[in-house]
Amino acid sequence: ACWTLDSLAPRILQRNFEPGFFVEHFIKDMGLALEESKRMELVLPGLTLVHQFYQTVHTLGHGRSGTHALMLALEDLSKVRVSRTPT
Repeated sequence: ACWTLDSLAPRILQRNFEPGFFVEHFIKDMGLALEESKRMELVLPGLTLVHQFYQTVHTLGHGRSGTHALMLALEDLSKVRVSRTPT
């Protein structure tokens, strides 16, 4: 069992991006981690990539959406849109 998949995947399929935790707050937190890693001379390519994806979500106008709105950046990158499932 996976809480994230069980809880957020249905919301993604319903195009429900209401927040539990705002994208813009997540971007801020990742930015702080990246600043600290730079100060410590650590390279965190995974965090850098995820930060860029969430920046895309914000650019798409979803900074106040939940972090599961990451799907929107992935759709934008792949030029594919997940269809809304019937309610």
